[in-house]
Amino acid sequence: MEDLTVGTRVEHPSYGEGIISKDMLTAYEIFFERGGKIEITKRNTDLKVLENNESVTKSGLSVNEIERVMTYVLDQFGALSEVVPLGEKWQGGTLLLQPANPELKPKEIPIEAFFHKIVMVRDRLRVLEQNINSNKVLTDEEKVNLQQYITRAYGSLTTFNVLFAEKDHYFVGAKSK
Repeated sequence: MEDLTVGTRVEHPSYGEGIISKDMLTAYEIFFERGGKIEITKRNTDLKVLENNESVTKSGLSVNEIERVMTYVLDQFGALSEVVPLGEKWQGGTLLLQPANPELKPKEIPIEAFFHKIVMVRDRLRVLEQNINSNKVLTDEEKVNLQQYITRAYGSLTTFNVLFAEKDHYFVGAKSK
């Protein structure tokens, strides 16, 4: 196999598509969609080149590629989310889901676990928003239309603002004029 540069898109039968992030002496460090970060020896014949990154020298990635790889990796491992504190009065609390049918048992969920899910939904919406805004195929009109759906989703989630410790972290939907 020819010597590949950082940023080259490859495909592996087990790990799927990936991007070479580091060119080491005898191996490549590759971030795969399905397998995460994996080192594969340069002698490996399972790698298929999808898109050779000729615009980048061995010394580094283009800013676009770095952004894409970092966003993917950070998102995969939940590192994109900032620390969002739960309101003090809710700490240690429990969310109780009580069915209307008295024969059915209620479901108790620690508020911290529920709050974490709400924050993750917010973070996923933000990543979606960034992907829409940076998409090169969508027209500006299409971006605005998709953005409106995200704004409406934020609006639907404003009920949960009561759980946040700081107003800076609140969901904000469309502002009425």
